[in-house]
Amino acid sequence: MSERKVLNKYYPPDFDPAKIPKLKLPKDRQYVVRLMAPFNMRCKTCGEYIYKGKKFNARKETVMNQLYMGLPIFRFYIKCTRCLAEITFKTDPENTDYAMEHGATRNFQAEKLIEEEEKRVQQEREDEELNNPMKVLENRTRDSKMEMEVLENLQELKDLNQRQAQVDFESMLGKYQELEKREREREKEEDERETKDMLDRALVKRLRDSDSENEEEASGNSVNVPSEKPSNTYNPTDILTDDKPTEAHGAVTAKKAKVESWEKSVGTLGAGGALGSLVVRKKSTSRVKTTAASSRTDKKASPCASGVAELSTPCGDAPKETSSLSLLLAYSDSESNDSE
Repeated sequence: MSERKVLNKYYPPDFDPAKIPKLKLPKDRQYVVRLMAPFNMRCKTCGEYIYKGKKFNARKETVMNQLYMGLPIFRFYIKCTRCLAEITFKTDPENTDYAMEHGATRNFQAEKLIEEEEKRVQQEREDEELNNPMKVLENRTRDSKMEMEVLENLQELKDLNQRQAQVDFESMLGKYQELEKREREREKEEDERETKDMLDRALVKRLRDSDSENEEEASGNSVNVPSEKPSNTYNPTDILTDDKPTEAHGAVTAKKAKVESWEKSVGTLGAGGALGSLVVRKKSTSRVKTTAASSRTDKKASPCASGVAELSTPCGDAPKETSSLSLLLAYSDSESNDSE
């Protein structure tokens, strides 16, 4: 099985590398590379700001006849993101930085300006000391005085640190931990106390409820409860009686008079009854008529035999053979006369 990636090439026996033509490329040829803007800049054409880290497809070339300690210097060409104007900058190995060359201005950088200013001052001082020995003496005296001031300030700082170092941080941490522990114990005790109080209140409430239930049962047993529940309703025929419903102990009870069954069906026609105003009594002249065809006599009708208005009252003169059928016929006869 052959290899997936072939590492060994086949060279024929008559191979001569001198016969291969060499490609000669110019030294200042350009390559397309991908890079990021090394610093903040502003386009001179349109004023567009290009921040540090913006990515570009740039062209790179080697600067001819410029070397720094044998290191080549490279130039880069980019285009503005707004107006497509060409911007160029190159490497600066001497300052380990990049230098703006054309098409844009580098934005303000305080650190770099301070470094340049320090270098300039140092260079001027060296030039002065080189030709003026008195200037060298003055500079040394000023430097020694400044050094003494720095040492005094340093000693003051050390004394201040020593005074602060007398504080025992370990004891402070121990006291804080102890205080925190007591606080946790106090909170735990409060929680337990609250829980106990809640349980006690619940127990007292349960006992009160049980006592009230026992009292209710005892009071219920002491009161004489009737065997039958009093009814608030009464029969429709009760309105024909003289008795009215009475209210006693919050319950309405209808006291009924004990009457016969035929009186319940027919009712009383007395003046004091509920239908007394609706029934007109038969006059004495109409009551003279006989009550039945079988008891035809020449006698005058007595008040007991002529009507049924006072059926509930006893009458000693009424005949003994009077039956319920005769009374019903007399009642119907009285109704027919009243309608006339």
